[in-house]
Amino acid sequence: MNEALRNALAAKGIDRLDVAAKLQVDPKTVERWLAGRLPHPSTRTALARLLDMDEQELWPAADNPHARRFGPEIRAVYPHRWAVPRDIWHQHFASAEHEIDILVYSGLFLFEDAGVLQLLASKADAGVRIRILLGDPESAVVAQRGEDEGIGDSMAARICNAQALLKPLVTCDTTELRFHRTTLYNSLFRADNRLLANAHIHGVNASAAPILHLCHSAHATLFSTYIASFERAWQDSKL
Repeated sequence: MNEALRNALAAKGIDRLDVAAKLQVDPKTVERWLAGRLPHPSTRTALARLLDMDEQELWPAADNPHARRFGPEIRAVYPHRWAVPRDIWHQHFASAEHEIDILVYSGLFLFEDAGVLQLLASKADAGVRIRILLGDPESAVVAQRGEDEGIGDSMAARICNAQALLKPLVTCDTTELRFHRTTLYNSLFRADNRLLANAHIHGVNASAAPILHLCHSAHATLFSTYIASFERAWQDSKL
């Protein structure tokens, strides 16, 4: 089921018959799209334009050979973090209207992106609550992760670099930066009811590890499990 498409239609106040008439297709075809079938590329473009949305929001795995769709909660699975298009990261955080949560060791791949930092700053200025958890560079878990990835003390240095890049952002009242000493099994990137979860695998750099693209739904369990993990890490963290 394409939950994103169903929600977009509801938000626009149009039904499958309206879509069928505007796109000149059979209503049963629209039902198949809602059930999860991927429309033709030209039709995807027309439908996204009709809903005033980006195609990647409605079909995140459509044009990415690395991504796979699995259901309403798991929108896409990427075998490697590097396989997630840059646009997906930007669209992910741009979609937030209430809260953004980030749990990483350093997250330097993200915070070195000036566009992402600018986007986070604009969200903070708009009143979006932003919580960022970096690894404590003096902790044993950070030292161990550095060893696991084969980069030694560079992991702690990367965290310090990320902290420096985030310094202008955390001056905003809606943004808070803390440090954790948690053994991370996943890095988490939340934007309201959407979540990118980057698995941590022993001996594998995080950029080569898989990412789940999740969307909260009525019967979501994966999403709530990951968010509970973030909240636990936040409670145990320090300023």
